[in-house]
Amino acid sequence: MTVIVLTNCPPGLRGFLTRWLLEISAGVFVGNPSARIRDALWEEVQQYAGQGRALLAHTTNNEQGFTFRTHDHAWHPTDHEGITLIYRPDPNAPGPAPQNGPPSGWSRAAKRRRFGRG
Repeated sequence: MTVIVLTNCPPGLRGFLTRWLLEISAGVFVGNPSARIRDALWEEVQQYAGQGRALLAHTTNNEQGFTFRTHDHAWHPTDHEGITLIYRPDPNAPGPAPQNGPPSGWSRAAKRRRFGRG
């Protein structure tokens, strides 16, 4: 089973994915393609996502029974002793500023749409 979730991606990418997967809700695609097709679809998603975000989850032979990949998300998959967990950076933590923050000159509304925070 393969699930791809798109957020704020071009409509053409959604149309492309409907050739191989079933869109069960806006931006949520499910199906059972082969591993080769799944990897080719993910390459296309990464190439054409534009300023959108994408998440791929698929079944695999590991302890969890599935794995996932992200594209342009603030949260990142992290391997912890053989189990994949999500690392969610704390924006209030001391240390260097995040490198993927919004460029200066963006309006507050554009920052919220793009990065989900004020």
